[in-house]
Parts: sequence; C-alpha cells; structure tokens
Amino acid sequence: MNKISDGTLVSTRIRLARNIEGMPFPGHLKDEKQAKEIIRLVSSGLNRLDDFKLYYMDSISEWDAESLVGNHLISPNLIAKKRMSAALINEDSSLSVMINEEDHLREQCIVKGLQLRRAYDKISEIDSKIGKKIKFSYDEQLGYLTACPTNLGTGLRASVMLYLPAMTINGLMREVIRLLSKQGLTVRGVYGEGSEAEGYMYQISNEVTLGVTEEDIIDQVDKTARKITELECTERRNLINGVNSLAVKDKCKRAYGVVTNCARLTSGELVSLAADIKLGACLGYINIDDVYYIDDIVTKMQPYNINKAAGKNLSAEERDIYRADYAGSHIKALCDRENSN
Repeated sequence: MNKISDGTLVSTRIRLARNIEGMPFPGHLKDEKQAKEIIRLVSSGLNRLDDFKLYYMDSISEWDAESLVGNHLISPNLIAKKRMSAALINEDSSLSVMINEEDHLREQCIVKGLQLRRAYDKISEIDSKIGKKIKFSYDEQLGYLTACPTNLGTGLRASVMLYLPAMTINGLMREVIRLLSKQGLTVRGVYGEGSEAEGYMYQISNEVTLGVTEEDIIDQVDKTARKITELECTERRNLINGVNSLAVKDKCKRAYGVVTNCARLTSGELVSLAADIKLGACLGYINIDDVYYIDDIVTKMQPYNINKAAGKNLSAEERDIYRADYAGSHIKALCDRENSN
C-alpha cells in the first residue's frame, strides 16, 4: 500500500508585505506617473536576478490575467488597479512580486511540499536585493509599516496548503479550525480568505505578525502542519478500519471510473473527483503512487489554464470535452504505469 501520508503536504507559500518610505500607500496613490516610478524602482532592484519578467496589468490580456490569478501569482485586487500596478514573476513561477497592490510590494515564494525555511530564504534574497535600491517604511516599535495593521511587524505570512480528506469526512475540521484560531493561526480554502475548501484543500497560515520574529512564525506554522499531517494519517487509518470503509472505497473507485470513462467533465467535477481518487490512492484502493501529479492535472485543466494546454481558445463545451479526455487519459496512464511495475 502507498504511504498513507501521501499528498497531505501540498505546497508552501511565504509572503512579505513592504512599502516604500516617503511614498503614499497604494490606497492613496492617485498619480499614475508616481505609480510607474514605483514599478521602475522595484523592477530595477531585481535586474538580472532569476530572469524576472515584468507584467504591466494594463497591458496583459484578460486570458493571461485570469491565468496569473488562478495560479496564485497575483491577486484580483492587482488587476482591479491595473493602470497603477504590475507584477514581476520569475521563469518557473516560484517567485513573484506584486507592485502597488494593497502595499507597494507583496513578495512571495511558492514551492511544493513543506519547505517553509527554503521558501523564506529564497524570498529573503529577493527582499534584500530590492532593499538595496529602496528604503522600506519601518518603525523601531511597529516594524515594517503596512496598509493593513494585521501585517505590521514582520510583514510575513507563512502558509501551507494541506490535503485533508479523512479529517473532513470524519467531521474534525470545525474543531481543528477553532483550536488553530486560539493559537493565532487561520484556516482558509485554496483560494484564500472567504473561499471554500474545494477538493479537501485547506490553507493554514499565521495571523500574528507583530511582536514575533520571522523564525517564530515559520516554526509555529511548520510544527502545526506536521501535527495536522499526523492527525490526518490517523484518520485515514480510521477510514480503512471503520464501519464505513466499504462506502469510502466505493466512492474512491467510482471517482476513478467516472474520470477515466466520461465524455464531458466540468472543472468543479474534476476537483471533487480527483480529490477522491487521491484518497483512494493514499488508502491503497487505487494503484497510483504519484498523487502529486494528480494536483498538476487538476491545475492544468482549470478554466484559466486549459486554453494554454489545448493551444487554442475553447468554448465552454469544448473545454469540458477536452478536460474529460486529458484528465481521464493521464490519470489512467498513472494507474497503468504502476500496475506494470
């Protein structure tokens, strides 16, 4: 049987909020020339570093903008202020810097798995490079000054995306969310605050940034993610041995059957069914070892990416047909590969 913890620790994100000393915060920034100057200053600080590409929000297509939002590289708020904003994104999309969003800079690093310290080191390098060109707004008592008081201090948000099907099915998430809130942590859906936990995906991050160090934040989120992973493993074993084990097995296998045989598939259906296929793989009901690749398939087949995968603009019905064919064939190939070994 596959390792029962497979797929739990999906990804890590570290984000820093920064503002430029002497410049009005973006919420009060009305002069387009001043906004463009901020973009110039920030981008000059990353010149020739990591092959960053500069995207002006008022110059990119709606299709590209949706793709960047969907892949968590920029926020909808950045697009809403497109005449004043831009983003710097490196070649592999692991590093991005939003310019003139809520703060002058929102610097972030996203990596797969649980790698909080590695992600922090990478974004710290970017922060230092920019800081050599720009003086950040900083107060000896309050730390980095930010548009929202909840980001004062370190300006650091450390997040881990977790796949928690067993804890969700067994009804534990409400209590877990309550307990984490008492510890200064928050739990959101895959698309951040206010979003639902689609596909059993939850984002856990710190709420407190003032009066703590960067190391304190990283250590707390890291330990919490590891503890929740242990709880999820326990609950997966309970699913295997529980009175509803046959129902769980049936649900997982039916999900695999639908995805590998259907003719049309919406993005929402794929998210839900793929989550159950992953659970089946983790519980040993479906012979797929690389469950993380299923996440890549789901991402690639979302509306904001599917046209790029297809190489052309597709209608809504064409997307559903293409998604069914692509997801079904690739997930079946994963299973066939394992069965042949």
